[in-house]
Amino acid sequence: MVLLNPQGIQPFLDYLRYEKRYSAHTILAYQGDLEEFISFATQQYGSTGLGEISHHHIRSWLAVMKDRGLTARSINRKISTLKSFFRFYMKQGELELSPMAKIITPKSGKKLPSFIREEDTVMLMKSLERSAEDWKSLNAKMLITIFYATGMRLSELLGLRERQIDFEKAQIRVLGKGNKERIIPVSRELLRQIRDYADQKKALYEKAEDFLLITEKGKKLYPKYAWLLVNTYLGLTTTLEKKSPHVLRHSFATHLMNNGAGLNAVKELLGHSSLAATQVYTHTTIGKLKDIHKKAHPKA
Repeated sequence: MVLLNPQGIQPFLDYLRYEKRYSAHTILAYQGDLEEFISFATQQYGSTGLGEISHHHIRSWLAVMKDRGLTARSINRKISTLKSFFRFYMKQGELELSPMAKIITPKSGKKLPSFIREEDTVMLMKSLERSAEDWKSLNAKMLITIFYATGMRLSELLGLRERQIDFEKAQIRVLGKGNKERIIPVSRELLRQIRDYADQKKALYEKAEDFLLITEKGKKLYPKYAWLLVNTYLGLTTTLEKKSPHVLRHSFATHLMNNGAGLNAVKELLGHSSLAATQVYTHTTIGKLKDIHKKAHPKA
């Protein structure tokens, strides 16, 4: 019998790491959720076997989470973790039924993504051209330009190597979540900027690491370095409250949708596994249509 303890969840975490090939960050989130539930179940019910867990145990834990002020979105993530966990042990033959079958997922209002207005991106790019004088400001220019031109995730851009860029076909091969590969077409102007950056890098850093973007020490860019640069430059040219690399990914998708791109095409470019994740961007298209209707229709 599998016990509900840290040792009991390890096979599931190994499955996520080696078979599903989830990122270390995602696995830590799953582990944190499961350890929270284990701690609660042990304190409330003592040492418990996996097959002894019922929907009553889980509802009690979720009620505690709600009392602590967790949002519906956070609770839904914990529910998703438990669903995956119990489903794994059903496949292993350790469980006949999942206690999650009677758990209802609370509804959560979809949060609309923050994005830069199209007219503000012009100011942003001009400010980057003027300020690219040292290596750090050049990195800011490349980060923001590539993020907005490709819609890449932060981890994807930081892990991008020069060999993934096809200068002949004008496209970038991106390795996304779960090691899924996708192709993103890019402009010749962006390729020119990338080539210029790569040439300068080779001239200045003989022993640079094998990544496209590097720090002033010739090392691979790390998340905090990139986040701070993007945050600083977006703060200078926009009035957005949220100023992260993900805002540029949202802007990429939103501007594509506003200019007539199909939902499936945007899904492929972003590397989403399902249309549900991409549909959040349709809000801007609908908003634009409402604005056009209001200005153009005589009875609006």
